[in-house]
Amino acid sequence: MRPDGIRLLPWLIGAVDLLMITAATILAIRFRLTLSVFDTAGDVLQNTALASVFFIATWLVMLAFFGTYERHVFGAGTEEFKLVVNASFFTAALVATMAFLMQYPLSRGFFVLYFPIGVLLLLVGRLFSRRTIQRLRRAGHFNERVLLVGTPGYIGEISTVLERESWLGYQVMGCLVPSDYAGLQMTSAGIPVLGLSEEVRAVVDEVSPDIVFFTAGAVSSSTQLRRLAWDLEDHAHVQIIVAPNVTDVSSERVRIRPVAGLPLMHLGRSRSQLATNDAKRAFDVVGALTILALTWPVLAFLMIWVKRHDGGPALFRQTRVGRDGAEFTCLKLRSMSVDAEERLAELEARDHVLFKSAEDPRVTRPGRFIRRFSLDELPQLWNVVRGEMSLVGPRPPLPSEVEQYEDDMLRRLNVLPGMTGLWQVSGRSDLSWEDTVRLDLYYVDNWSMVQDLLILARTVTAVLASRGAY
Repeated sequence: MRPDGIRLLPWLIGAVDLLMITAATILAIRFRLTLSVFDTAGDVLQNTALASVFFIATWLVMLAFFGTYERHVFGAGTEEFKLVVNASFFTAALVATMAFLMQYPLSRGFFVLYFPIGVLLLLVGRLFSRRTIQRLRRAGHFNERVLLVGTPGYIGEISTVLERESWLGYQVMGCLVPSDYAGLQMTSAGIPVLGLSEEVRAVVDEVSPDIVFFTAGAVSSSTQLRRLAWDLEDHAHVQIIVAPNVTDVSSERVRIRPVAGLPLMHLGRSRSQLATNDAKRAFDVVGALTILALTWPVLAFLMIWVKRHDGGPALFRQTRVGRDGAEFTCLKLRSMSVDAEERLAELEARDHVLFKSAEDPRVTRPGRFIRRFSLDELPQLWNVVRGEMSLVGPRPPLPSEVEQYEDDMLRRLNVLPGMTGLWQVSGRSDLSWEDTVRLDLYYVDNWSMVQDLLILARTVTAVLASRGAY
């Protein structure tokens, strides 16, 4: 039996959608009646009020028809938002067509206001719902029980990812292994072995998982996988997920093309070269100059505060490594004492090349404040203007760090380093070194302008919440 929370989740999301669409209806009517750009109201209120129930019901039906209430779209990925937008455009077209065919006196002003406001509110509602669901999943609610199938090595990799990304809501309950591992009671990752791969049907009947997750090595042929899927076809509540042996690749680079019954996966090239195009550079320059124009009073005040605190320089200049290994002088507001480099030996060395301490005695009083909200990085806007950095990109490393890089890590230098990036919005200094590298490499290989905009938006939230900032 599936948990009640999982069954209720689509209804809860539907209730939020109903609230957003109703609010959009009220706002559209109000603006139509009050905005001076429109003609006199006439009988707009009466006609619109009569049709509003139909509009709301049609919109909700279209959202359901387009699959926006399927549980696999909740909580992660962009598919949910794409489906909401597509369903909304289809609803607008349907309403306009029916009003025309039925010769219904629908206010054009109301129509023009209604759907843009509605789409915006729906997306805001879905975003709020997603954040709420992710927080609840981290707390152990709305989780789905997962049965992994595959070799112990791949099972360990997948279970590590699912445990790390607890906001996905996947709770591993056990695994099945090929007959070559018969007799194994538990994998090296600590996942209990509940049986063999061929016994999927019997184990599902016994433990009732929500998801059967086939990893690489789960089956010896596509025919075997197809037969195992047939065995589960009468378990309507059980999702089947197949993980290809491809990781850290964005959906924009993957195309599935069926050929002669084979679902071929076409993997696009790395987008690291696109991350250096003129459009991104123009966006960086305009964005940096705009932020500087808005924040220069704050920056000037902070520089005076830092200078007067101990008489040292307001700016801290440090050599960093940029694109293609070129060194440059990175600017920051000084947050440490003037003898910070000499006192470095007092602190314990970290276990990776990225050094940062949560209890660093060298940080000054103004430094703790500006670090908390990442204000020490404001001078780097000038590095962006000079073309040494970007608004979004991998963290700019020290030369000593680059000397310890392995071959894979050098790919971080294919693009300009950034003031913010995936590493920052995903936890900043709370992340392990391995996770920091993984996120930076993902960004380099899967760059897109939309992703940059999302990272910038998430940066505001991360900074205000002071997550991982010290």
